[in-house]
Amino acid sequence: MDTRGQGADTADPERYYYRRLYTDAVRAVSAVRSLPEVDPSQVAVTGTSQGGGIALAVAGLAPGLSAVLPDVPFLCHFPRAATLTDQPPYSEITRYVKLHREHAATVMRTLSYFDAATLARRATAPALFSVGLMDRICPPSTVYAAFNHYGARRTPPDKRISVYPFNDHEGGGPDHEVVKLAWLAARLRTPSSIPAQR
Repeated sequence: MDTRGQGADTADPERYYYRRLYTDAVRAVSAVRSLPEVDPSQVAVTGTSQGGGIALAVAGLAPGLSAVLPDVPFLCHFPRAATLTDQPPYSEITRYVKLHREHAATVMRTLSYFDAATLARRATAPALFSVGLMDRICPPSTVYAAFNHYGARRTPPDKRISVYPFNDHEGGGPDHEVVKLAWLAARLRTPSSIPAQR
């Protein structure tokens, strides 16, 4: 899906960019499920970096997904990320609150509503995460925060994390795509097992 309006941020949770983006993502899942050639019970979401964070948010907001595959997800554990890395995009938070110290609590409160690690607590679908332990953009501890909280408000789902010790924000790259396809194949029904639609 297209991430429309990229960069139009505000400190107000009602008008914050990610509120609009998460809404678009949940509606994209609904739109896909409405297509006649799609089995609505066999919809998975995936993404890398910002897309990985969006996939986690959707996992918590859209029930009935069959799988979630967030790679090196951004948007997780904002307070920790903002103190660990000087790399964009988290450094944007730090730069803003350096100049506007009086808004720090408001900024963190707004971000708390959109923290993918928090939203992922509501998820129920099986999940395959990936993390690069040398990632300077999305620090590994923020990815682990999302992984550890994933599905915590429900019966813990099947979840796994692929760790790439010597990789940065590229994570497992093409090698991880092979891992993802094998993992998905083991969890999704094959076309021959899906009943014909009438």
